[in-house]
Amino acid sequence: MSPEDRTARRYHWLSDKTTDFVVEPHNAIVGDAKREKALDMTARRSESARKASLDLVKEPTRKLSRLFEDARPLSQRSLKEWIPQTRAEQPFAVLTMPRGINWNTMRRVYEFQPRNYEEFLSIKGVGPATVRGLALVAELVYGEKPSWEDPVKYSFAYGGKDGVPFPVNRRAMDESISVLRETWRNAKIDDGERARSLQRLRQFVQENAKL
Repeated sequence: MSPEDRTARRYHWLSDKTTDFVVEPHNAIVGDAKREKALDMTARRSESARKASLDLVKEPTRKLSRLFEDARPLSQRSLKEWIPQTRAEQPFAVLTMPRGINWNTMRRVYEFQPRNYEEFLSIKGVGPATVRGLALVAELVYGEKPSWEDPVKYSFAYGGKDGVPFPVNRRAMDESISVLRETWRNAKIDDGERARSLQRLRQFVQENAKL
């Protein structure tokens, strides 16, 4: 649940297929909308950022605190000034450091010396702000970039039947069904392909209903 806009995401797991609890463990993500930028530390592309974050927490807490303070001014500035002029028109991310880091937790992490990223995440007190702060330091100080691609697989088009993140919009649902029906009827395909397309759609619905 996002505290900013009260929207929710649902992470779907199938335990019989999960082999790693850190690297893309989910089978699907349902969200209110796909965001332009979202920090995804579970992405395979974030492997170097995860390793750098783990190395950071194994450093003495005083040294880590200095790295955070050194990175804070950089994180408040737009990356646009670092992009060559020929690429200035392309989208860019704006990195911001979390307002506060629980340094008591970071001292416990240092004393524990986690062997891997999963052990680090399992330590009490390690939350989103800590993960995000370490990811930003890893990128700004060491150049190890995490993935900023939103991993959401599909969005709430009409709302949830339980009212989360918002009640079902039945009118929008009916309009979409009508458009889909007319598209299927008017498609320039033979009857055999028309029947197979309907079967594929039915199979798609059944497979996603299991998630």
